[in-house]
Amino acid sequence: MTPEAVFTLANTAVLPQWLLMIFAPRWIVTKWVMNSYLVPVCLALIYIIYLFGGRPVDFGAFGSLPGVKNLFATGGDGVMLAGWVHYLAFDLVAGTFVVRDSQEKDIPHWLIVLPLFFCFMLGPVGFLLYWVIRTIRTRNVLT
Repeated sequence: MTPEAVFTLANTAVLPQWLLMIFAPRWIVTKWVMNSYLVPVCLALIYIIYLFGGRPVDFGAFGSLPGVKNLFATGGDGVMLAGWVHYLAFDLVAGTFVVRDSQEKDIPHWLIVLPLFFCFMLGPVGFLLYWVIRTIRTRNVLT
């Protein structure tokens, strides 16, 4: 499979879980998908294949911004794809946390739809927005 095809597959693979979490967060299928971690695990496998499938990874490169920049500049499509899949996987894990935590804290679902959208598009922004809502709703920064 070409990196472009895997890119499309990975992007498509996350959409059902995002849609379920936004539109049917308490449905048994949604809960099963979230609890199985099936999609992030599949993305992790893709990540490993594309990160380690080419030339050896210079782990020292992760220690500096110029090193990371060089890793992406010289790593080719496989490294870029691995980086993108990394974002997809962890944004999805963050979104799953938001849904679970909001249900545990009895935060109305309509309040987390926007944070979920931002978790999907700009992971840390959505997580921060959820944290603000959670803090206001629970009036407790430490839990």
